Amino acid sequence: MLCQRLAWGIYRARRRHAVYRRNAMKISLIIPVINAGKEIGRLLQALHNQTVRADEIIVVDSQSEDDTERICRNDEKVTFVKIERSRFDHGGTRDDAFRRSGGDFVLFLTQDALPADNRYIEQLLIPFRDEAVAMVSGRQVARADATEREKRIRQFNYPPLSSIKTQQDIPLLGIKTFFASNVCSAYRRSAYLQAGGFDSPLLTNEDLLIAARFIHSDYKIAYCAEAAVVHSHRFSLKQQFARNFDIGAFMRMNAPVFQGIRTTREGVKMVKFILGELLKKRHIGQALAFCFENGAKLLGYKLGFHYRHLSRRTIVRCSSNKNFWK
Repeated sequence: MLCQRLAWGIYRARRRHAVYRRNAMKISLIIPVINAGKEIGRLLQALHNQTVRADEIIVVDSQSEDDTERICRNDEKVTFVKIERSRFDHGGTRDDAFRRSGGDFVLFLTQDALPADNRYIEQLLIPFRDEAVAMVSGRQVARADATEREKRIRQFNYPPLSSIKTQQDIPLLGIKTFFASNVCSAYRRSAYLQAGGFDSPLLTNEDLLIAARFIHSDYKIAYCAEAAVVHSHRFSLKQQFARNFDIGAFMRMNAPVFQGIRTTREGVKMVKFILGELLKKRHIGQALAFCFENGAKLLGYKLGFHYRHLSRRTIVRCSSNKNFWK
């Protein structure tokens, strides 16, 4: 009986893979990395074990100083591209890799995002059955060792229910309409090229910006909860400040794209939800830490939004993406 079930499972997986091949959809997958030696081997193995596999995997390395290059070059399915660390740009580097690829659908992953199961790619591609969907992003589940507040943040931002967003959602969702993440995402090639690709140079949030362009061009963007990766961070207060300084400056630089779009309502809603959850579970220390973190985020964002009034030296000190300003 066990052997029969295993055989049936293998048959179904091969059949799903064959369906994608019959439809002649080429799939590319791009991973920007730096010093990913501890993570990249496990990630590549997880990708090779997918029920639907990428036709090409492009790893773009910013002069890693560990064994990242050795691991990638030993994998015959990986195209390894090395760039100078000073040349890395959130928009330009990804756009260069996208145009180097040949996929009808192009997927992005970060080096620290591990597919939660072997159906990640298969599930991420399903929303593209709707021809109007230009972009899909997956669910991010916090690591087992993440803090309680980080787990609640992931729970709020990446719920277990899938959704598709259009222009009609802007009055209700505001900036959340454009919420998407290149931590784990996929793009329809034709829509990406029509939108002009990622901007370059770009301080941060290339995913949010192109998602907004898709929405304003009457495309749809999808969130696929069934396509999950394990991914979370432990940022210090200084890192939270610097990341949000960049977000504030990014929003000021791209103000015309987001003109008339509410940007604070969802943030307030998230803070209330997470504080409520932490206090309900009596995580008092986590609740206090969350308050300090949000103070750092708010201060960074406000200062970044008014970056034009700051000296270049102050901007570089505050930003997490110093190369952009230099």
